[in-house]
Amino acid sequence: MRSAVIVFPASNCDRDAATALENISGTKPHMVWHGDAELPDVDLIVLPGGFSYGDYLRCGAMASQSPIMKEVVARATAGTPTLGICNGFQILTECGLLPGALMRNAGLNFVCRKVALKVENTDTVFTRNYSSDQEIDIPVAHHDGNYFADDETLARVEGEGQVAFRYTNDNPNGSARDIAGITNAARNVLGLMPHPERVADTKLGGMDGAPMFQALTEALS
Repeated sequence: MRSAVIVFPASNCDRDAATALENISGTKPHMVWHGDAELPDVDLIVLPGGFSYGDYLRCGAMASQSPIMKEVVARATAGTPTLGICNGFQILTECGLLPGALMRNAGLNFVCRKVALKVENTDTVFTRNYSSDQEIDIPVAHHDGNYFADDETLARVEGEGQVAFRYTNDNPNGSARDIAGITNAARNVLGLMPHPERVADTKLGGMDGAPMFQALTEALS
């Protein structure tokens, strides 16, 4: 599987994502600087977590205007699987690849801990190695993870099966309908606030994120 991790100023999980991809796929990903205008020929694009541009405007808003994002949007729209984790999820909403927005956590505090998730949809290239309704533990680390959309958008996202992950008994940020991760209608773009790359190795204290990278490797190799 050929993959690319997009690196923005103040990304802090780009290496984590790259390590998880290399360990599971056996192939080192391309690290693509946000200021580049071209992407290599890849099977997967990853927008990692972090604080792109320091989150000095809306989180992900400035990153969504980076030169590389024009190509990311074009590839994702054409069908290339694209994964946005935490800040990457925020960027995906800001550039219009996913509906809704990420707002300040309901408690107005930075939240960093493992949370319980339920897998809502296994009919995607990202989630196919999980079981429907499976409960997994994935860490979060964010200040702006409160997923918001208007009622019409939420009804459409729910009705079309775009909710991929949902917080169970511990919604850490106040997200509408406990939504932790969603896909686009074509299901080739996934954004989620929890960090699967942080639990993709036994050395990290958990493996609940590994099935996502294994599924991608199997499907795209």
